Amino acid sequence: AQTLPFLAEKRVLVLEDTGFFKNAAEGLSEGLSELPDSTCMIFVESEVDKRSKVYKTVKKEGYVAELGTPDTKTLVTWIQSLCKRESKKIDAKTASYILEQCGTDMLLLSHEMEKLFSYAYERQTITVSDVEAVCVNQVTGKIFDMMDAITMHQQEKAISLYRDLLSLKEPALRILALLTRQVRILTEIKGLQTDNVPYGELASKAAIPPFTVKKYVSQCKGYTYSQLLSMFELCQETDSRIKTGRIGDVIGVELLIVEFSKEKHP
Repeated sequence: AQTLPFLAEKRVLVLEDTGFFKNAAEGLSEGLSELPDSTCMIFVESEVDKRSKVYKTVKKEGYVAELGTPDTKTLVTWIQSLCKRESKKIDAKTASYILEQCGTDMLLLSHEMEKLFSYAYERQTITVSDVEAVCVNQVTGKIFDMMDAITMHQQEKAISLYRDLLSLKEPALRILALLTRQVRILTEIKGLQTDNVPYGELASKAAIPPFTVKKYVSQCKGYTYSQLLSMFELCQETDSRIKTGRIGDVIGVELLIVEFSKEKHP
């Protein structure tokens, strides 16, 4: 950092996830205060303690930016603004469906929107059928589909979707983690419904995007609270069996899906 730049006006140092802003970094605050004007240091940190001395020094001497993922409402507005720039129209429902299928990564979303613009080149309005035709169905979307198949006892479809995820090089343990999360959310939603929590409050209470509430509520209809709780416990038990070597990860998750998609649930 103290070295003068070579064949350039500035020397730029990029440091990622150093932990300096989470744990004490002795002497760093003083060092940052004494940087030469020719040096630019960029810290990219996942965890930051805003009370730390280093954070306060950077805020005083430089610039602090928090680059969080926008909420779903903001992303829907952003998608609509991209369409407007291309003289296209898209309603909020279709924009939300794009988020449901593709996730919230803005770089990926921008690529998917370019595909949609090309696909609907001669038309003014982008529709749900356009999204289904050309957009990437991300892992979370396939997990939703798999849970739909399980709820409707479509065992072959559920297993087929699981194998699709494996073919996309998705680790079995990650699929299990996502499935466990899905079952946990369904359990929470069912519990909130049992407590007569208003529909409009389910998203905030369960900490899920508002556009997913309808799908979760629909999936909940096929289960009682106790059934969902048993399914969640079975997910945890399968995770434990895999991690202790009592069963292979791929077959363990497949057996879980088979059990869930039976006519009678645990």
